[in-house]
Amino acid sequence: MSVVVHAPNPLPDGGATPSLPVANQPSDIVAIATSTDPWNPAVRVAARLAARWQSLLTGCFVDESLRLLRGPESEPSVLGLLLDTPVQDFEEGQDFRAFARSMGVPHASWVVAHTGLARVLRELGAWHSLAVLERDVVDGESLAELLGEVLLACRLPSLILPPGWNHDTPFQRVLVAWDGSTEATRAIHAALPFLQGARRVVLLDGGRPHSPEGECYLPHFEPFVYMARHGIEADPMCVGIPARTAGAALLKKADQVGADLIVMGAFAHGRLHEQAIGSATRYVLGHARVPVFLQH
Repeated sequence: MSVVVHAPNPLPDGGATPSLPVANQPSDIVAIATSTDPWNPAVRVAARLAARWQSLLTGCFVDESLRLLRGPESEPSVLGLLLDTPVQDFEEGQDFRAFARSMGVPHASWVVAHTGLARVLRELGAWHSLAVLERDVVDGESLAELLGEVLLACRLPSLILPPGWNHDTPFQRVLVAWDGSTEATRAIHAALPFLQGARRVVLLDGGRPHSPEGECYLPHFEPFVYMARHGIEADPMCVGIPARTAGAALLKKADQVGADLIVMGAFAHGRLHEQAIGSATRYVLGHARVPVFLQH
């Protein structure tokens, strides 16, 4: 990949209540930049989050003509090399760092990559803890395939913004989709900084899948207990949703509770090369009117 880097409560025994554990806030956030004047929503949202959590911020630009390159095609191409304009890259890097400073970000860096977006995010995922990008960074179904490749390859938590997202307020009403899967558990764990900062968290409990024989002896994750231990009081909402309509039902519940963020696991189905993420995830990605936090 070719880049240019420019007052405690007393306990019954008289002891003090132990302080709640602090969630691991993302130390490094990467935002996919698609425009610089003005900066696109992914950059603005990522900068606000980095300022709130005092995280390091990376702005990454991939030219639109290169974003869908995958596999052998993702090697730096002649077109990519022709797009290499060091002077412009340097100027944009300077502008990005100045913008990040104005937002209160402690440190920012700028990367211009001359290869496909999937490969770029896989690489950046090795040392970043959150990616922020917009749903229309690539066309149509290509986003689901791209994210599937990235999420399955490096498990990089991703915040996906709907087109034209322009809300500046922090995420205050969060809907968490839970079905007992490992993916949903990872999503809750990774989203703790968002959940701890929200005014209301609703746990949409779709029921647990039947455990195979022998798994009853494994430890079970209890989402309400886990979140309570992190100071999060979630409102329960139990539903029975057929798999074929899960995506639409989830978005309907998000509208009902006024959620401005959806947290869910990116569920894998079938063979990796046939379908990287499941139909519910695809539906939510394609139709959500609020940001979606995904974790595989």
